[in-house]
Order: sequence, then C-alpha cells, then structure tokens
Amino acid sequence: MFGEFRDFIQRGNVIDMAVGVIMGAAFGRIVSSLVDGLLMPPIGLVTGGVNFSSLKAVIGGTEKTPVTLNYGVFIQNVIDFLIVAFCVFLLVKAVNQLKKPAPPPPAPAEPADIKLLTEIRDLLRRG
Repeated sequence: MFGEFRDFIQRGNVIDMAVGVIMGAAFGRIVSSLVDGLLMPPIGLVTGGVNFSSLKAVIGGTEKTPVTLNYGVFIQNVIDFLIVAFCVFLLVKAVNQLKKPAPPPPAPAEPADIKLLTEIRDLLRRG
C-alpha cells in the first residue's frame, strides 16, 4: 500500500495539481484584496455609500444576539468569484495565443503504382 501511495504522489499530474491549488489560493487572496480595497469602495460610493459586507437582514434572535442573513458578504463573494473567473479566462486566453499551432502532418506520398494508374485513367478520360 505504501508503494502504491508513493507511485501516486510521484505522478506528474498530482504535483501539477498541487502547484495549481497553491497558486490558485494565492491568486484568490490577491483578487480578494483587489476587490475589497480597490473595487468595492467605488461601487459602494456609486450605490450611495453602501458597504456590501455589512448588508444583512435580521430574521430573529435577541437584540444582543440577533440572527442575521449576511447577504452582503454573499454579494461580495459573488463579485470576487466573477473577477477571479474573468482573470482566469484572460490568462487561459493569453496562454492559448502564445502556443504555436501544431504544423499539419505532411501528406503521405502516393505509391508509384497508384500514381501510374491515375495517369492512365486521366489519359483514357481525355480519350
């Protein structure tokens, strides 16, 4: 069982996936910082000074411990997701443009007997 686990870990795909997860987490923090610090303040200003992360609806509880639906945090997270998705889209698009298209495979050479028969057919058609 240990040998199988070692083989699993040593596969290139697992290591690539781990690097992707780590980079994705770091990228997510950068985008969250971008959204929280640069994008949401102007959006809040345009919407009348609304701070999305503080938007909530009280649905019960007491004054000291209200039960709230924090829909502002949800809106903030949706905006975060859309920005991350758009950035990933742009990144994938840029990488795809950098890749050179594979050259088309060379056409296989026609065997001599087929070429000769094709020439005979063409001559007979001209008649």
